Amino acid sequence: MSRNKLLVATAFGIGLIVAMMGSQATAARAAKPEVVELNLTPSNATLAACMPDARVTVSVKLKTDAHGFDVFHVSGEGLPPNTAFTVFLLEKAGPPFGAAEYIGDFTSNEDGHADNSFRLIVAEAFSSTLVGTQRVRVDLNQVGAWFADPADDDFCLGPGSPVTPFDGDNEAGVQAFNSANTNGLPPP
Repeated sequence: MSRNKLLVATAFGIGLIVAMMGSQATAARAAKPEVVELNLTPSNATLAACMPDARVTVSVKLKTDAHGFDVFHVSGEGLPPNTAFTVFLLEKAGPPFGAAEYIGDFTSNEDGHADNSFRLIVAEAFSSTLVGTQRVRVDLNQVGAWFADPADDDFCLGPGSPVTPFDGDNEAGVQAFNSANTNGLPPP
């Protein structure tokens, strides 16, 4: 084979490899979802029976790479009227929850509808803590929502229901909804 033919063949081969790598990179970017949706469900059978028409949907627009934050949108219907809920990213959807990060609140109106959006990093959310002398990272790929006021779950659980620390004043009701029955948020 002449030197010119060898150079042409080598250049063609390199071009083909670069083109294949480019298409693989494009496919990898295409495989990453732009929006992730989660349907939160009542956290236990008692709450499900008390809120049979409750629907809570979380939609996360994964925009961190382009904008420096994701958009976490929560909407609900069939909720107890005029009720505030606190929202957390969690290590585990149900008890004992593991690591948790408070991200915001949403409140239902008089018709039981709710709607709110938060700007934060969701897809790469994690907790870092010391366990003994080792630093440990825990990904937060689940979602939970608590009754913000301890009395707000009394319509279902009665007076004297548990008080939990899942609110800014360290007094919330029980976890109302979580992502246990859906795929979690994508790992980083």
